[in-house]
Amino acid sequence: MDEHGPLCVGVDPHASLLKQWGLPDDVTGLREFSLRVLEAVAGSAAALKPQAAFFERHGSRGVAVLEELVASARDAGILTIVDAKRGDIGSTMAAYAETFLRDGSPLAGDALTVSPFLGFGSLTPAVDLAASTGRGLFVLCLTSNPEGASVQHATAPDGTTVAASVAAAAAELNAGAVPLGSVGLVVGATVGEAVTTTSTDLAAVNGPLLAPGVGAQGAGAAELRHVFGDARGAVLASSSRGVLAAGPDIPRLRAAAVAASEQAREALRGA
Repeated sequence: MDEHGPLCVGVDPHASLLKQWGLPDDVTGLREFSLRVLEAVAGSAAALKPQAAFFERHGSRGVAVLEELVASARDAGILTIVDAKRGDIGSTMAAYAETFLRDGSPLAGDALTVSPFLGFGSLTPAVDLAASTGRGLFVLCLTSNPEGASVQHATAPDGTTVAASVAAAAAELNAGAVPLGSVGLVVGATVGEAVTTTSTDLAAVNGPLLAPGVGAQGAGAAELRHVFGDARGAVLASSSRGVLAAGPDIPRLRAAAVAASEQAREALRGA
C-alpha cells in the first residue's frame, strides 16, 4: 500500500461485463479478461481481488484460469486477495484453508476472504495456516448488502453486536503486531452509520480493512472518512465496476486504475 497506493481492483468477470468487452462468456473470454486487467493495473494497484465464483461457474477450466491469474499476479508483483468467502467447521474448514492458504497450492494467493458466521472460532484452521505461511485473511464484518444487517447488527445477551464481536476477535489475534496484523476485516464503504450503531471498534483492529464499494458503487472521500474515521490509514479501497467499465482497452483501464488509486489515496490521507 505504501508503494502502490491503497487501491484493490476487483476482478469480477460476470457475463454482462464479458459481453460489454466484446468477449465470449466462456473460458477463452474469462482468461482474456483476467490477464488484461492484470496487465493494466499492475503498478498502480496494491492488490487484485478475483471473485472466485465467476471462475468456478466455468468449471475446472475456469478454476485453472484463476490459478493462472494468481501465478501471473505473483510474477507481476501485485498482491492477490482470493474473494471466496469460505466458512465452515472442523475438517471442512481445514480443507478450505489448505486450498487457498497452503504453500504450493495453485489457488493460494496472498490473502483469502472468509465468513465468521459459524462462529469466529470456526476459522481457526485458516487463521493458523495463514499465520504459518505468511498469508492474510479478510473476515466479513459489516457488509453493504441490506440482508447482512439481520445477522451483523444482531446482539448477544450481553448487548454486544455480532459485528463488534468479530472486530474484537480480529483485534485479539492482531495484538502487538507492527505495523498491522494479518487478520483483516471486510467493511463496506457504503455501510453508513453501521460502524457507530453496532459499536464496532475499527481503530482497535490493528489489521487491514478491505472496503468494497468505492467508486461506481457510491462511496467517495466523504463516505470513506465517515465510515472508517481514525482507522482509515488501514483501509484498502476496493473498486471493481469503476475501473472495469473502462475496458477492454488496456491504456484506458490503466488510466482508470491510476485515477482510482489517486482518488483513494486522497480520500484516505490524514489518517
